Amino acid sequence: MSKLARFFRHSEGARGFALMSPTMLVMLAALAAPLALLALYSFWSQNGYALDTHFPLAQYRASLGRTGYRALFLRSLEISSLVTAITVLLAYPMAYFVAFRVEKSKFVWLVLLTIPFWTSYLLRVFAWKVILGYNGVVNSGLMSLGLIHQPLEFLLYNPTAVVVALAHAWAPFAILPIYVSLEKIDRSLLEAAADLGDGTVRRFFRVTLPLSMPGVIAAAVVIFVPTTGDYVTPSLVGGSNGVMIANIIEVQFDKVGNWPLGAALAMASMATVAVLTLLFVSAVRAATRRIR
Repeated sequence: MSKLARFFRHSEGARGFALMSPTMLVMLAALAAPLALLALYSFWSQNGYALDTHFPLAQYRASLGRTGYRALFLRSLEISSLVTAITVLLAYPMAYFVAFRVEKSKFVWLVLLTIPFWTSYLLRVFAWKVILGYNGVVNSGLMSLGLIHQPLEFLLYNPTAVVVALAHAWAPFAILPIYVSLEKIDRSLLEAAADLGDGTVRRFFRVTLPLSMPGVIAAAVVIFVPTTGDYVTPSLVGGSNGVMIANIIEVQFDKVGNWPLGAALAMASMATVAVLTLLFVSAVRAATRRIR
């Protein structure tokens, strides 16, 4: 037996690394390499059809120095933060109900919660376009009830429509991690708190909520990160007032052909989201420790 074979036979870490190697290779090829290429492009400049590869910071100065780009950054963060807050606040009661109130057929409830995944994401967004449209379900219903005399024009093509569509689309991603955290809570801790005189509300804030915070944090991160970079929903229901930074990045790559500027905008967006996510996680963990 060769030395390499003996090494793998006696080293659990080496065997584990060998099992992970195919996945790591796929990750490097499908994620790390494109990301590295994107970072490289962000340091270049576009001169007509040629690329200037002298590693200037002109693209980052353009992406961060222009007022329009900064406004789009802030709007994207505001919309994504609002979507995250609304989705988590709506998902927590549903996850709590399934975890603590449903005794039988929990699997059926979980399947029902995943119903939005049964249809295409585009179909769900188009459904909201039909619901909120000028002659859509909401306007038709209000007019049939006599509450309005002409269709409301502010329901569609604005940031509010983007928030509603994104919150609906990403709701299952918030419910499932929160449910998992709630389901793992030891019920004897709640019984002990009740024996010590804690009421329902006090028991929730002192035991249930702190122990479920890992699921809340996971749900918030899972929603905040991708919704900041969403460009399909704003392009369909956002209108000119609901454009987000991802729409400008898509224009730079697809229509304008200025890949370096698009790459710089993308890298700046990812860096901003990463920093805000780390700050959010640290703040929530610190607040949870104070509650305990």
